[in-house]
Amino acid sequence: MRVAVFSTKPYDRKFLDAANAEAGHELVYLESRLTLRTVAAAEGAGAVCAFVNDELNGSVLAALLQQGIRLIALRSAGFNNVDLVVARDLGMTIARVPEYSPHAIAEHAAALVLSLNRKIHRAYARVREGNFALDGLLGFDLFGRTVGIVGTGRIGAVFARIMTGFGCTILAFDPRRNPDCEAIGVRYVSLDELLAGSDVVSLHCPLTPETHHLIDAAAVARLREGAMLINTSRGAVVDTRAVIRALKTGRIGSLGLDVYEEEADLFFEDLSNRVIQDDVFARLLSFPNVLITGHQAFFTTEAMRGIAETTMANITGFGRHGRAVHEVSVERLA
Repeated sequence: MRVAVFSTKPYDRKFLDAANAEAGHELVYLESRLTLRTVAAAEGAGAVCAFVNDELNGSVLAALLQQGIRLIALRSAGFNNVDLVVARDLGMTIARVPEYSPHAIAEHAAALVLSLNRKIHRAYARVREGNFALDGLLGFDLFGRTVGIVGTGRIGAVFARIMTGFGCTILAFDPRRNPDCEAIGVRYVSLDELLAGSDVVSLHCPLTPETHHLIDAAAVARLREGAMLINTSRGAVVDTRAVIRALKTGRIGSLGLDVYEEEADLFFEDLSNRVIQDDVFARLLSFPNVLITGHQAFFTTEAMRGIAETTMANITGFGRHGRAVHEVSVERLA
C-alpha cells in the first residue's frame, strides 16, 4: 500500500523503514504537517500516516476521502486531533498506537521533577560559565514528600512506581482505579484533595473534553503553596495563562512541561534563528523555575521502535483484511 507519511523527520524514517522491511509498503515521506493546505500531497496514496500535531478535522478528512483514502494511521496513542464523529460518518478507519513504552514518558516526567527540584538546568548553565556558587540552587529531599498523579493508566502507574522508589507518598485521581497502583500503596482521592495535599503534581491523563484545561485558575488556586507542576500528557490539559499567573504569585513553585497547548507551530522544528512569535510561550521561557522540553518524553529507542512496528501492523492489517489492529472510534469510546 502507498502511504503518505506526514510530519516526518530523519529519525521517523529510520524506524519506519526498519519496521516496513517485511511489510513492503510504499512509504512517501513528507516533512510538512498535514493541514487543509497540504492535504493534496497525499494524492495517490491509499492511507495517511499522521503525528500528534497533524490536523484531522472534518474538512481535512473529507478532502482525504475525496482522494480515496480511508485509513488514517496515527503514530501516537492520543487522538484528540481527530474528529472521530466525522470519520465515522465518512466511513474512514482511524488507527493508533495504544501503547509503546510507558517507561519512556514516566521516566522523562521523573527527570523533570529531579531537574527542577535540584535546579540542574540552572546549575549546568552556571558551571559552563565558571560560576560554582550554590545560591539559588537549594532543593528538597523527595523522600517523605507527597506526589499527586492525575491519570493512572500505564504511564501514570509506572511513574507511581518510580516515585514510590524515592520514598514518596502517592495520591492519585482517576475515574478508574488501577489495582496495580493500589497494590503499591497509592491512595485515590478527589482532585481537590490531591491538589491541596501534593508537593508535586504530575499529569498523565488523555486530552478529552472533560480534561481540557483541567488545571485552570480554579484548580491552581487549590494547589499547595509552592507546589511543583509537571505535564507530559497533552498541552491543553493545562490553562497556560492561569499557570503563568500562579508562577508570578508563587502559588506554583516550579513548572515542568514537555507539551504546550499551542505547540503545533513550535515543537519538532529548529527555530533557533527566528524570533518566537508566541508571546505566552516566550513569557514561560522567562521564568527561572520553568523547564520546558519540546515534546520529547516519548523519544527513546524502545518507544520509537514500538510506534513504528504497531503503525506498520495497523496499515498491513487494513490492507489485508480491511481492519486495522488498533482501531479507535466514537462507538469504542462510548
